[in-house]
Amino acid sequence: MNQIAHIMAKPVGAVCNLDCDYCYYVDRMDAYGSARSVRMPDDVLERHIRSNIAQHSESPAPEIWFSWQCGEPSLYGLPAFRRIVALQQELCPPGKTICNAFQTNGYTVDADWAGFLAEYDFLVGISIDGPPHLHDRYRRDRGGHPTYERVVTGLRHLQAAGARVNALTVLNNENARDPAGVYRHLKSLGIEYIQFIPVVERQTDDGAIARVPQLDKPRPSDRMTSWSVDPLDYGRFLCVVFDEWSSNDIGSVFVQGFDEHLGAWAGRPAGLCLFSENCGRGLALDHNGDVYSCDHYVYPQYKLGNILDSDFGTFVGDPDQIVFGQYKSKSLSAGCRDCDYRFACHGGCPKHRLVMNSDDDLTANYLCPGYKKFFHHADAVLQVIVQALRMHRPVEEIMTQLRRRVVENARRKGKIGRNDPCPCRSGRKFKQCCGR
Repeated sequence: MNQIAHIMAKPVGAVCNLDCDYCYYVDRMDAYGSARSVRMPDDVLERHIRSNIAQHSESPAPEIWFSWQCGEPSLYGLPAFRRIVALQQELCPPGKTICNAFQTNGYTVDADWAGFLAEYDFLVGISIDGPPHLHDRYRRDRGGHPTYERVVTGLRHLQAAGARVNALTVLNNENARDPAGVYRHLKSLGIEYIQFIPVVERQTDDGAIARVPQLDKPRPSDRMTSWSVDPLDYGRFLCVVFDEWSSNDIGSVFVQGFDEHLGAWAGRPAGLCLFSENCGRGLALDHNGDVYSCDHYVYPQYKLGNILDSDFGTFVGDPDQIVFGQYKSKSLSAGCRDCDYRFACHGGCPKHRLVMNSDDDLTANYLCPGYKKFFHHADAVLQVIVQALRMHRPVEEIMTQLRRRVVENARRKGKIGRNDPCPCRSGRKFKQCCGR
């Protein structure tokens, strides 16, 4: 049986109705020549659905997942997605369930879209970077106008329809400096599932976004884009949000990265390629049927072929793709190989290995200082949570214990006034929270 690939399909390629400054995929439009719009043809769409279902035919897993992503998949049109669902249901084998994930900027999501996505139980990711002044910093429409209000309107449509929604928040040089503000704002919008994605991009000499480091080897003189998150800001962001989440929101708010780290501390293999020892099973399907090694590696050198000529099982088992996936572990720098937290991140995404080392000719992850800061900060608490979950202790009991730890640590460092903000980061005064 072939290995199963996870496919990130782009039904309109890189075409989008927004013009986000930090979008790493926008340069893909150059490959489309003079075309102002592109669409996945019916034969490519049908082949994609058949091939993805076929690769799951011998798998014991009951679910078959489809992922629809950037540019902006809603531009493919609601009628087209109704045809997608109909074909999926027609081809779905007995004993299997079709599941769809739909990543949108929310800009044009109306009641009809929301009703459809809820009716067919799509898992909807909506991109929102925090409160208006932070979200609109880099996420503008084609006319340069703010997008926050329309995105939240789309979110409200989804929530009213009962759709499953999670937030994808891109951490950049601005919003990463306000961890509590961003996290609390997302919670205030009624969002319970959150992903924090750090933006890390280099600039070429002419100011364009550089390619992945395997194609454009980093140099000591390289500059990061102005919107790239600072590694230590990223680490501080995770620390602050983790403290608030672990003291107040376990079981009610689900942060993808924290769930992954709990799994790592519990000894389970990573669920995300970002933190796995090797990668290579997350393929990207462009609108014309071209298949690439990864969503971050959509370059001619990483094109595996076309879905009209082969199938996903063959692509993920291709010798070149196996080498691509194993590169992650084989290219670890000496610092990564000897790191106490290697089990938790395995060097992170190879796309982010931009820092030249003096001890060998390999590169280290740009975000490494932030990861180390967070892992060191969260280590003891992650161990407490894992042990408590293994003992089947109630979530509220776990959080009460963790709040006591936070308050005791704060007391050891200095006096806490009754009217001071509570150290557990609940947002309340100490006398109204843990000081009661």
